[in-house]
Amino acid sequence: MNEVFAQRFQELEIKRQHIPFRSTPGLSGSDYVPDGEWRGWATSAQSLLRAVFGETSEQYLNFSASYHACKSTASAVKTLFNIFRSAKEDFEGGYVFNVELRVSGEVFGDFVALARKSLDEGHKDVAAVLACAALEDTLKRYAIAKKLEVEDKTMSDIINALKSAGHVAGAQKAMLDRMPTIRNYALHANWDKISEPDVGGVIGFVEQFLLTKFSS
Repeated sequence: MNEVFAQRFQELEIKRQHIPFRSTPGLSGSDYVPDGEWRGWATSAQSLLRAVFGETSEQYLNFSASYHACKSTASAVKTLFNIFRSAKEDFEGGYVFNVELRVSGEVFGDFVALARKSLDEGHKDVAAVLACAALEDTLKRYAIAKKLEVEDKTMSDIINALKSAGHVAGAQKAMLDRMPTIRNYALHANWDKISEPDVGGVIGFVEQFLLTKFSS
């Protein structure tokens, strides 16, 4: 995903360089950019900054504010260009939170929300499957982001790798010990061995893990 975003930054940078500035005959200092020439580029740039940095980031908020205030004057359009270039430099310099983790966190957050809704509605078994699936993939993606070799590893192996590397500790470390057992019960449909508190514990753990490890 980082590679895709890097390519998109480059595409928009090239497109930016070809946006023409015009002058009004007889009026000095009246340079402008035709609305149709800059607005399409700015819309794409805004979408990219939202995807990369998030809706609460300074990059996205500053660009959006300048975008909405832009009246096609040369100075206003150049402000958009400058914000975009600054954001591009931040991205290329590695000064942003890992994009894949943040986006993954948003996806897993939807899974967890659905799991909690299912549990609240009395569908414990459905909630268990959703929560355990989110848990296992969350742990694996986090381990991969931390450069740990966890491909084709079991959940227990992934947890041990995270513990050994010091990436989980304290309460999280203790809570993880029970998780593989609950996951195995859910995987093999041993529903009588899974209680509602068990499922609630998995959901709560994943929510906290996403909050502390997957958000910028």
